[in-house]
Amino acid sequence: MAALNSILASFYERDIRKLIDEINLFKNEANLWRTHGSIRNPAGNLALHLIGGSNYLFGTILAKNSYVRNRDLEFTQKHLARTEIVSQLEALIHLIKDTLLTVDMDAEYPIPFDDAKRTNSYVLTQLALHLNYHLGQVNYIRRALE
Repeated sequence: MAALNSILASFYERDIRKLIDEINLFKNEANLWRTHGSIRNPAGNLALHLIGGSNYLFGTILAKNSYVRNRDLEFTQKHLARTEIVSQLEALIHLIKDTLLTVDMDAEYPIPFDDAKRTNSYVLTQLALHLNYHLGQVNYIRRALE
């Protein structure tokens, strides 16, 4: 695996494992579906958004699997069991690592991203940053609620 592929695979695994830890740190599982103050998206929905987006952008677009994304459901589905979220996150680690093994980082990403043609390295770096952004939100929501 090329250097950037390996670095990104490590970062994705690290941050998804941190997200799993955050989900498991909620003392009250119902709080995964609550908001606080001006926060609009519960931690559970942020996790579902990361799962859906990653399954689509890594799985459907790059790995050409049969995943079909329902972005609206990522933000409206509620009360999925913590164990189901964790299971989907664990599966995501494997999908991302396996996909990164085959990606040419200099090649053009198959669909426009950020309203332009981009390289795989651009898109996959941006997605890692997006994961980290939402990881921070989940941490904040958990601490605010508990």
